[in-house]
Amino acid sequence: MGLLGSRLSRGGGRAEDGRDSASTTDGGNQELDLNQIGERVLPVMLRELPPEKAATMPRGDVARAIKEQLPGLLSQNGVTLNLLEQRDLVTFLINKILSMAPKPPEGEDGVLPAAGGTALQRFAQKKMGGAVPPGQGAASAEPSVRKQAGEDGGSGHQPARSLQDLVTSKPVAGAVETPKSVEAAMQRIQPLLLERIDTAAAASMNREELFGQIGELIGELLAEAKLQLNRQERELLVDKLLDDMLGLGPLEPLLGDESVTDIMVNGPKQIYVERKGKLTLTSAKFRDDQHVMSAATRIVSAVGRRVDESVPLVDARLADGSRVNIIIPPLAIDGPTISIRKFAKKKITLDVMERQNNISPNLGKVLRIASRSRLNILISGGTGSGKTTLLNALSQMIDPGERIVTIEDAAELQLQQPHVVRLETRPANLEGKGEITMRDLVKNALRMRPDRIILGEIRSSEAIDMLQAMNTGHDGSLGTIHANRPREALMRLENMVGMAGVNLSPMAVRTQIASAVDMIVQISRMRDGVRRVTHVSEVMGMEGDVIIMQDLFLFNFTGEGQDGELLGEFKPSGIRPHFTQKAAYFGLDKALLDAV
Repeated sequence: MGLLGSRLSRGGGRAEDGRDSASTTDGGNQELDLNQIGERVLPVMLRELPPEKAATMPRGDVARAIKEQLPGLLSQNGVTLNLLEQRDLVTFLINKILSMAPKPPEGEDGVLPAAGGTALQRFAQKKMGGAVPPGQGAASAEPSVRKQAGEDGGSGHQPARSLQDLVTSKPVAGAVETPKSVEAAMQRIQPLLLERIDTAAAASMNREELFGQIGELIGELLAEAKLQLNRQERELLVDKLLDDMLGLGPLEPLLGDESVTDIMVNGPKQIYVERKGKLTLTSAKFRDDQHVMSAATRIVSAVGRRVDESVPLVDARLADGSRVNIIIPPLAIDGPTISIRKFAKKKITLDVMERQNNISPNLGKVLRIASRSRLNILISGGTGSGKTTLLNALSQMIDPGERIVTIEDAAELQLQQPHVVRLETRPANLEGKGEITMRDLVKNALRMRPDRIILGEIRSSEAIDMLQAMNTGHDGSLGTIHANRPREALMRLENMVGMAGVNLSPMAVRTQIASAVDMIVQISRMRDGVRRVTHVSEVMGMEGDVIIMQDLFLFNFTGEGQDGELLGEFKPSGIRPHFTQKAAYFGLDKALLDAV
């Protein structure tokens, strides 16, 4: 019996359905509605349980709080109810209090109204007969849902909770996680949702439209499954379901967090992030290996690649240019592994690097002059040291009128010049054919009339072609290489030339390197998490069979501050740069000598 149908007679008689009726001390035979009793006790209940507080609580906790207060309030009003009537009254009070909770005004702060029933009916799949079952519509859903657009055009939404609370150094007690009620509801509701919706129609809708449609349908599914969630929990459930449908599931909040630079998924239950150069374990988790695989497949499919047992290792990129590496079983023993190198939404320039103490003002001036003077620059460093970021910053010194060709395994460079041609390698197909390597692309780039060639990373036999390009009129080319010191970078370059299978003596290879490479910039991520340029070294030529180098700048470590930050100075050597004459050709020699 519903609340509106509960007509009770006075005097402790029985109602029409046979239940014990409510009685009052007022006397008489006038019938009394449960709604009237609810309205009578509601003011006192609101003082004990304000709507603002109730809206933040799970529905079960709201019910318990009301049940604790109800017997005393009924006794004060001289009303006696049986258990079924008390349950109806509790439901009435819950709905009444929650309906009074403040709701964000429509159209402000990105809040969108839930879609109407007719739109939901168009959204239903054939299994539902093309329409929503009678009696299930907008009334089942919350009147509004939350949707916030990202400022940078990234993932398009913000997480439902503070990511500073979500990500912790270790999963300690008190860490903010998705409520268990939402996790349990998601496991039950997600299969039902996928059965009800037309996936083709969903794929054609943007996230805002889907948020309203799914929010309404979730209200009905929760009612069918007899699951009770408050408004915030329901909105969080819709958000998580959309993350799974449109994005990368539990990784979406981390992708939207500007302070996160790297995301590392080690199987379904372990997700690390890097913040300010430090690795921390998060409380985010995938459900199982298959959940991780679905996210990995979505990433590689977007760039025309695949990942399966025949191709268990793949490089890819996200829509915003973030670099992704995926490796799955049998190569990854503990489950699918995803490594994401995020790109900051704000552009990192040499000016920004100076403010962040990655370089000094004078060191930055030398790098600007070197780039404008069309030096061939090699950026050397370890994994995650900031090589690509520094390459992007240096590329901003390139004249907008120049034609630039970039060559990468997975396109991630973010050049701002108007005339840029981006090339990307291609893996072999199922038959082992059709592979396009870095070397193939470097050879082809020479036929494209480039002013500069930029290699995202020199790692193999393409080194010989890059050196030949630098030696044949393509001054100002840039590239990165993995090495710990400038001298080691030259040694690695020499070894890579040997991988090409060309019949050159070591002396000839070193002569090629000495004439092609003008400068090596060494960058390192230090133990305080800060990336710093540690060496700026010039290649001056050959002396015998040895390549001669000189350091223009060195970072000298002097100690450690109270906050753990390393102290030191970017010290110029005071030596006259070897490329002073080339800088003079561009009218930059005086500024160069002032900087060193």
